[in-house]
Amino acid sequence: MANRTVKDAKSVRGTNPQYLIEKIIRARIYDSKYWKEECFALTAELLVDKAMELRYIGGVYGGNIKPTPFLCLVLKLLQIQPEKDIVVQFIKNEEFKYVRALGAYYMRLTGTSVDCYKYLEPLFADSRKLRFQNRQGAFEVIHVDEFIDQLLREERMCDVILPRIQKRHVLEENNEIEVKVSILDDDIDDGGSSSSDDENEEEGEIHQDKSRMEVDSYSYHSSKYDSYHREMEKDRDRRHRSEKSTKDRGRDRSRSKERDRRHRSKSPRHKERDHDRERYKDHDREKYRDSRSDRRDKGDRDRRYDRR
Repeated sequence: MANRTVKDAKSVRGTNPQYLIEKIIRARIYDSKYWKEECFALTAELLVDKAMELRYIGGVYGGNIKPTPFLCLVLKLLQIQPEKDIVVQFIKNEEFKYVRALGAYYMRLTGTSVDCYKYLEPLFADSRKLRFQNRQGAFEVIHVDEFIDQLLREERMCDVILPRIQKRHVLEENNEIEVKVSILDDDIDDGGSSSSDDENEEEGEIHQDKSRMEVDSYSYHSSKYDSYHREMEKDRDRRHRSEKSTKDRGRDRSRSKERDRRHRSKSPRHKERDHDRERYKDHDREKYRDSRSDRRDKGDRDRRYDRR
């Protein structure tokens, strides 16, 4: 009995208002502790106090699909179906942002297309932060205007499928709502109507900036030119030092070779080594001659034997 819709409730979108929330989620809300303890026997006046206690918005979270208090109060509004004036007061409440978010969400579910644009679009000027609990149970930060934009554009919000509404340009063509005027247009008009004095001041500032840039560029290029010459001088010094060092090393090598030649020519050991080398060479020559003569004699013997 506690979960039934009030008797004099009007159908929304041709169905029971509570049926706007899916059956599985609705059953989870009925079984939740917050619904049983906090939402029991609530009226429209008492529901305002509960809405003022909200600290975040969201749909369901966790693996076992737990509903948030925000979604429980939405279902309670669908159950008791308060008057339109009460919902409009929820939306116009500037002190409690979660009360405003609750009223805007309920208006999006139950209101007509004209009412949704009429009452929700003014909330684009509200940029206060809202805590939003996602499906994983983590909290995110969104803004009121962002929340309203999602209500008007998205098909699902807070894990509930939002009813379809007509596009705004269709309602404008049918003269059901006024043409939307952006706040940025006024800022552009104000910026375009500046006085000539301001333009002259801006031109003077631009001229000064150009002169400063020319001076800075001249100093930059001059400093760059000086640094380039310094680097060139350093390179010349390095090349000169390297050439000098290579010449010195070449002279040292030639001197060391001459010194070695002199030392070898004067040392008796060197002479003995040369004598031994000549002796070994002569011995090798004689050995080579003997081997050739032996091979020649052997060939002669073989030819004689073949003739026989």
